[in-house]
Amino acid sequence: TQSRSSAASDVYKRQVLMGRLSPLDGIGPKDINLEKLVARATDGIVQEVVLATNFTNEGEATAHYISETLKARGLKVSRLARGVPVGGELEYVDAGTIARAMLDRRTT
Repeated sequence: TQSRSSAASDVYKRQVLMGRLSPLDGIGPKDINLEKLVARATDGIVQEVVLATNFTNEGEATAHYISETLKARGLKVSRLARGVPVGGELEYVDAGTIARAMLDRRTT
């Protein structure tokens, strides 16, 4: 049997950016090859773009910019979930992670 992650890699193709947006450091969309991602995502084949950026200020800004850019072109955009890791001990999880997990929770 095929593992879930390898099965997903058969369906999902990755596009790695060359960094993250950081206007204070002078890093803009052209500096991270964002036009290549937009061209690939709008080729008529792609149905959804799943963003996976770091959960830092720069990562959040990058994800927001990409999301708005792609949504404006009619694409479905989603983001990897975040929160308490599987097998994680709650006593070692920081308050910010728990707060984010509460905001992103789902009913079962």
